[in-house]
Amino acid sequence: MSVIRLILLLSVIFVSTGVQAEESPDILELSWQMFAVQGEEKKQIAEKLAALGDRSLIPTFVLAMRWTRNNIYVAEGLTRLAGEEITDWHDAYVWQERHPEIVPHETFRAIKLRFLEGTDARFGQLFELPHGTRDKMKIRLEEISWGGARFDSIPPLDNPAMIEAPAADYIQDTDLVFGVEINGDARAYPLRILGWHEMLNETIGGVPVALAYCTLCGAGILFETVAEGSDEPLVFGSSGLLYRSNKLMFDRATNSLWNQFTGEPVVGPLAESDVRLRIRPLIITSWKDWKSSHPDTRVLSLNTGFYRDYGSGVVYREYFSNPELMFPASVGDESEVSRKEFVFGIREFGAAKAWPVEAFREKRVINDRVGQTDVVLIGDAKTRTVRAYVRNPDETFEQTSDGELKSDHGVWRTEEDFLVSLDGSQRRARVPGHVSYWFAWDNYLGVRSELYSQ
Repeated sequence: MSVIRLILLLSVIFVSTGVQAEESPDILELSWQMFAVQGEEKKQIAEKLAALGDRSLIPTFVLAMRWTRNNIYVAEGLTRLAGEEITDWHDAYVWQERHPEIVPHETFRAIKLRFLEGTDARFGQLFELPHGTRDKMKIRLEEISWGGARFDSIPPLDNPAMIEAPAADYIQDTDLVFGVEINGDARAYPLRILGWHEMLNETIGGVPVALAYCTLCGAGILFETVAEGSDEPLVFGSSGLLYRSNKLMFDRATNSLWNQFTGEPVVGPLAESDVRLRIRPLIITSWKDWKSSHPDTRVLSLNTGFYRDYGSGVVYREYFSNPELMFPASVGDESEVSRKEFVFGIREFGAAKAWPVEAFREKRVINDRVGQTDVVLIGDAKTRTVRAYVRNPDETFEQTSDGELKSDHGVWRTEEDFLVSLDGSQRRARVPGHVSYWFAWDNYLGVRSELYSQ
C-alpha cells in the first residue's frame, strides 16, 4: 500500500471512529493533520505543534518523519523539540532510542496503531487491550517499527522435508549451514534457504525447537519451544515488525510478540509472565565440514512448498555485503569491532560476553571466562564457526600442530554436546551461544556485556 493511499485511508478512519473525542482532541487533530496535509499547511501544523514545547510529542514527530519521507517541516519541528538537528528518520529513531526518559503523548498509541493497522489490520491484534498498554509491555511502542512485510507474510518452515546428505546435490561445499544435533539426530539447514523464511518449527531428536533467524542482525538462535509450565510446544512465525532492527516473532497460541534475540515475550498475554525460552547449542559451519563430522546428517530439501531463488549468495545479497543497516538502531562503540562484524556471544552464568569471530582466524582455541565460569572456545573465522565448552579452572586447551585439541588432561574430541577425552573418561559440557552482528549484540546488552580483546 502506498503512503498516499494509507494517509487517505487513515484520514477516513480517524473521522469515522471519533478517536479524538476521548483524549486530547486538539493534539490528536493537529497531529493527524501533520501527517495528512501538504505544503504550507504542513509547515504551519508542524510549527504549531512544536511551539507547544511538549517533548512528549517527539515520538509523534519521529513517526511522521518516516511516513512523510523526512519532510523538511516535520524535521524542523522535531529539531526544535529535541534541541538538536535531526534531518532523517534513521537519526530520529536512534535519538528516540537513546532517550528513554521521553514518554509519548497520550494520543500517540492511537496514531501509531492506526498506521500499523492501515498497513495490515492484523497488526492491531498484537496490541489489544488490556495487554497492549505501556505499563504491560517490555519494550517501548515507539521503538517498534514496521519492517516492510505484512503480518506473518514471511513463510516459516514447519516440519519441512529433509533428505540424506548424499542426495543433497544442490549444496556447494562452501555453503554455510546451521548445524544442530540433539539426541543423535543431526540436521543441517542452509542459510541460503533459511534466509527466505527466517523461522523454522521442528522436532529434532524428540525435542520441539524453533530456529529463529534474524537476517537483519545476522543471528540464528535455536530455542526449545516447550516453555516452563506448559506441555505443548509453541509454534512461531515472523510478525513483520522490528525492534531495534531485530525481528519480533510471535507465537500462534497467544499472539504474543517475542524478542528473537532474547527468547522472551515482550508484548501481549505472555509479556507479564517470567517465561523465557531455553537456548540450545547451534553451529554455523560449511556444508563440507558439517557432513564430514556428521556423515549421517539429514539436510533441508529444496522442496519447501514455496518458490524462492535458493541459489548461493542470493538472499539479502546487498545487505550482507555492505556495512550499512537497513533499519535504524543505535550503534555503540566501534573502536574494536565495527557494526556488522560478526561476534559469538554467550549469555550464561549470570553474565554475558562476546568474542569477535575474527579473533579465531589466527588463534583457533581461546581459553577465557564468562562471569566466574571458565570456558574454552574453538572457532574458525572462515566459516563463522564457534563452539564453547565449560573447562576446569586448572586446565588450558590448545590446538597442536597436527590439529588435535589438547589440554593438561590429554587429547579431546569435539562433539556437539560435549568435549570428550579420547578414552571417554572425561567430558566438558557445551555452552549455548550464537553468532550475530556486533551492533545487535551491543545494542541489546550494552554495558552488561564484556567484549573479548586479544
